[in-house]
Formats: sequence, structure tokens, C-alpha cells
Amino acid sequence: MDSDGHADPPADDTARADGSGHRVPEGQAPEEYGDHRGHGEHDEPEHEHRSRWPFIAAIGAASLYGGFAFFIFGAETELVPRPIGIGLAVVGAAALLAGIGGWLNQAFLAPAREGQEPHKSRGSYVSTTMLFLTTDVSTFGGLFIYYFFIRVGTWPAAELPPLLGSLVVINTTLLVTSSITLHYAHEALGHGNRRRFLTLLCATLALGVVFLAGQAYEYYEFIIAEGFSLTSGIFGSAFFGLTGLHGFHVALGIGAIAILCWRALRGYYGPDRDTSIATVSLYWHFVDAVWLFLVVVLYVGASI
Repeated sequence: MDSDGHADPPADDTARADGSGHRVPEGQAPEEYGDHRGHGEHDEPEHEHRSRWPFIAAIGAASLYGGFAFFIFGAETELVPRPIGIGLAVVGAAALLAGIGGWLNQAFLAPAREGQEPHKSRGSYVSTTMLFLTTDVSTFGGLFIYYFFIRVGTWPAAELPPLLGSLVVINTTLLVTSSITLHYAHEALGHGNRRRFLTLLCATLALGVVFLAGQAYEYYEFIIAEGFSLTSGIFGSAFFGLTGLHGFHVALGIGAIAILCWRALRGYYGPDRDTSIATVSLYWHFVDAVWLFLVVVLYVGASI
């Protein structure tokens, strides 16, 4: 006990203060011992990782695909009323868009509005995107397998319309060019060239919109002029199933690129802040690759 009446510390006590009143043994870092400063703040981001939006999007996608299946089944057999399939598809599409929109808002838009970085690391987002694209291969693969079974059966299909034309060439050129502009936009960002980055990113968005408009015009020509639609036999279901699924992916990609443009105009991106640019680029290049394979297999392959 000292002269002020306080007890002396034990002779073997080599602890030191960590700045918050806790005694930390000498030689041990505060985090190893259990630093409680801001404990609640550090735990909070972990809870934000648990999002309900991917689950909602998955249910929506299943309902959308199931609705199309019921619609085609009902059109061919009349065992299921077609409005059931249409209603299920509409509800599924709404749930899918809500899930994707909610996830994008939670992961990217909300942090951008608050001037914060996304809670996950760049590597986490990129690896998750790669995992999603790997699973998405099976989605397209199921429809391609369906088409391949048609090809090894009775061919040519009686309802086969003229597929190859200048519109397919133009659309393919637009989509390939958009992939190139997005690549060089990302490269310009890495070099700190903001003006070139914004120009190429906005050009990518415009090219994607024009491509989607071209596909809508192609559908108009087939359905109105040729009388060729989703219910025009097995080839019709394969053609509109594959091109429609791809067009849906393009529409989602356009929405994602539009968000990138909005954030880029706000000055959010930089050479070391490109997480969403990297993930959306992976998705867009995947959509581009699927289209090239689709053109070779479906448009060219069905015409020879």
C-alpha cells in the first residue's frame, strides 16, 4: 500500500492498459486478449452479410421458369390452363427483379449513398460472381440440351423460319463491341483516366440497349410477319426459350451497367475502387460469350 492508501500492484503483474481500462498481459496485443473497443460496430457488418434478397431472387427465378414451362405444357396438351403459367411467370419475374434490386441496393447503392465502401472485400464479390456464372451455365445448358435432342430427332423442323439475316449480324456486332468497350473502360479506370472511363462505360450501356431493341424487333418480325412464336412446335419453344433467356440476362446486365454509370457520374470509382466494375464486367462478358455460342449453334446450326 502506498502513501495514498492504494494497494500496490502484484509484483508479477506485467499487464498494461490497452486504452480502454482493460489490463492486457505484457507482450500480447489488445486484439489477441480481446479488445472490446467498438465491439458492437465491428460485429454489425457481419450481420449485414446475411441478406434475404438472393433467396427471394432464387424463388422468383424458379417461379419464372416454372411459369413458362406450365404455359408451354398447357399450350401443347391443354391439361393446364395457360393463364396459370402466365400468372406464375409474372409473379416470378417480379420476385426475381425485386430480389436482384434489393441485393444491388444493399450491396452497392446504399453504401454509395452513404459514402461508404461495400462491406465485403473485392475478392469476395468476384468469387461470388464466378460461382453464380458457373451455376448459370447449367440454366442455359438445360435449354441447349433440349435443342440438341431436337437436332438428333426429326430434322429439319417443319416450323423452321429463315433465321440468318443482317439483323443477327448487327446484333452480334453490337454485343461484341459492348464487351470490348466495357473492358477498355475498366482499363481506363485502372489508369486513372476518368473521362475515357465514363465515355466507354456509357457507350457500353447504349450498345446494350440497342442490342435489346434489335432482339425485340426480331421477335416482332418472327411473331407478326412469320407467325413463328413460342408455341410453334418444339423448335419454337427451343428458339424463344434460348433467345428469351439470353435477352433476360442482357436486360439484367443493362440495369447493372446503368447503376455503374450512375455511380461513376457521382465520382465513386477509382483505380482502387472498382469492385462492382469487375463483377459486372465478368457478368457482361459471360452474356457475350453465351450469345456467340447461341448464334453458332442455333442461328447458323439450324440453317445448315
